Amino acid sequence: MIEARRLHILRAVADHRTVTAAAAALYLTPSAVSQQLTALEQETGHRLVERSAKGVRLTPAGEILLSHTNAVLAQLERAEAELAAYGSGEAGTVTVAAFATGIAQVVAPAVARLADSAPGIRIRVQDAEGDASLPMVLDRQVDVAVAVEYRGAPPADDPRLTHVPLYAEPFDAVVPVGHRLADLAEVPLAELAKDPWIGPYPGNPCHDVVVLACESAGFQPRLEHSSDDFRAVVALASAGAGVALVPRSALNGMDLTGVIVRPVDGVAPTRRVFAAVRRGAEGHPLIRPVLDALGRAAQQA
Repeated sequence: MIEARRLHILRAVADHRTVTAAAAALYLTPSAVSQQLTALEQETGHRLVERSAKGVRLTPAGEILLSHTNAVLAQLERAEAELAAYGSGEAGTVTVAAFATGIAQVVAPAVARLADSAPGIRIRVQDAEGDASLPMVLDRQVDVAVAVEYRGAPPADDPRLTHVPLYAEPFDAVVPVGHRLADLAEVPLAELAKDPWIGPYPGNPCHDVVVLACESAGFQPRLEHSSDDFRAVVALASAGAGVALVPRSALNGMDLTGVIVRPVDGVAPTRRVFAAVRRGAEGHPLIRPVLDALGRAAQQA
């Protein structure tokens, strides 16, 4: 009989593509992961992974088992949810990973709401960008991710995850005071093609939004300064170091001395924010109230 925990290890190896990375995500040693993979191959009677200098990839038999793994693990999540509901499930801890402005926009208000509506649920919050929080959910390091759509992100119909849309927000152009476009009511992105740019590092979902918006306007942004902290981005723009695109909610409460903030002319670049849980866990009596609270906070944001 195939053990479920070994299926979880198989999926982690498929996701992370090396035994070492999968072991780190699962808080196991690489040797333990290798031993479990070997045991799984013995249980199934098939070679499931192939190792090379570049990492690990699944064999055709491994891909077949992985497709069933997603369904099996989702069903186990549903079983846990139903058992928790049967046992009332009114008290416990839910861990939420979210990016900084997502914490301010929806997570913190949801925590406040749950303190009144579901006082038995304790929320633990971790600051993590969307490209980090989704793997954390899959690796069972956290229960809920508040993330942003980005290139390479698991799609909404990914069999491993359930997506719950929260909100979408535009990016505004941030230029130094005295910039040649500062007097315009809206800033055409194409007019910023020759400016130096300030933006998040590659890998940050907002980096993709900025680059795609500029590509749609017909140019590649010349990113001379990089920071994942939008306060630092705005400070650099204020110092005249360049121009930037910043999510509107990230500008709330920020010192905007020295910069001009303007909407983007035409179709504004937008980040779409969603919550994600392991498929099957969305009905868990601890997780369902958290998702509902996040949704209500997003509606009122």
